[in-house]
Amino acid sequence: MTTPASRGVLLVLASWTPDAPAGIERATAALALGLAQAGHRPVIATAAPQPAAPGLPGVKVEHLRLTGISFPCDDETLRRAVTWQDNALGQQIRDLIIRHRADTVLFTDALWGLGRLRGDLPGYVRRVLAAHVQPATLDAGPALARAHHVIVPSAVVRDQLAVSTAAAVSVVPNALLPDPALGLPSPERREELRVAGPVRVLARLGAEKGVAEVLEAAAGWDRPLEIALASAGFEDTAGSQAALLARCQELAAWQPNVQLRGALAWNKVLPWLADAAVVIVPSHRETFGLVALEAMSVGTPVVAYQVGNLPALIEPTGHGDHLLVPRDAGPAALHKAAQTLLDDDILYGATTQTVYRRAQEFTPHRIAHLFMEAIS
Repeated sequence: MTTPASRGVLLVLASWTPDAPAGIERATAALALGLAQAGHRPVIATAAPQPAAPGLPGVKVEHLRLTGISFPCDDETLRRAVTWQDNALGQQIRDLIIRHRADTVLFTDALWGLGRLRGDLPGYVRRVLAAHVQPATLDAGPALARAHHVIVPSAVVRDQLAVSTAAAVSVVPNALLPDPALGLPSPERREELRVAGPVRVLARLGAEKGVAEVLEAAAGWDRPLEIALASAGFEDTAGSQAALLARCQELAAWQPNVQLRGALAWNKVLPWLADAAVVIVPSHRETFGLVALEAMSVGTPVVAYQVGNLPALIEPTGHGDHLLVPRDAGPAALHKAAQTLLDDDILYGATTQTVYRRAQEFTPHRIAHLFMEAIS
């Protein structure tokens, strides 16, 4: 229910769809949900085709007309399309502002969130840029120059942007997209998983996610290794996701203990992570680490490289010394850390509890409040 102090927030992300296997889409959905829970009026504007499935409670979705592209799409193709249609896209944004009485526009990325658009907005509208990653040089200049506020998901991105903008940059972490019907595994079930449950990896198809490297090293692992891989609406170069998938399938075919599967719907993500003994996040870089946080939110320990924002997520649990390994130690170190944890029932039990408590700091309602504080 809206209140006299409710705000209209337009969240712009060209590739947004429910069930998109990418952190920025999922984080955008969680923030929009949190804004709705707090009594505000969130609207997501997207150019991607939408399913007929039920949407997020209290969140409206509007279609942007962006011609000349199809998904998946690489950065350069999208950049050309946005540049060519800058005026038309700007007019669409202004129309949505008026239709939904929005006072804030959150461009969720300099390129994919259309933050580089030139179009002037009504004077009463706050223009907010979210930089989930450091923007490409071609997009960063115009996007940063036009933003009234810049928000980032972690101190890692804030420090990267420090040399790029004089604007104030606020850290607003990503929120978890909850599953109210999902409870934590019972202590008995968690013990069953510790003894014989699978090790799981959830990632989109990007080389930086490190999945191929894990598959190359998976021979001889004494646990089932289950990997869910999915294509996103964006990719580094045309065809790069398909090529990486083919490589991972080839590697998995030679490993009898490996099971490779495709994308999970959003309502399947948390149950799948909850039913793992350990989740490995083999990313070479992470500006936030949403998969790690999602696993923690269902009490599943996470083993990861000590890169990006992952230490900031995991070290406050007090278990960073056995959940994080140096990046240059490679996937064998990830396996060893996971096995050491699984072999110690007391350490495992304590870890499941502390990672769960840590994750409760990232509820949609709380992150929505932090967002409003940052832009006010």
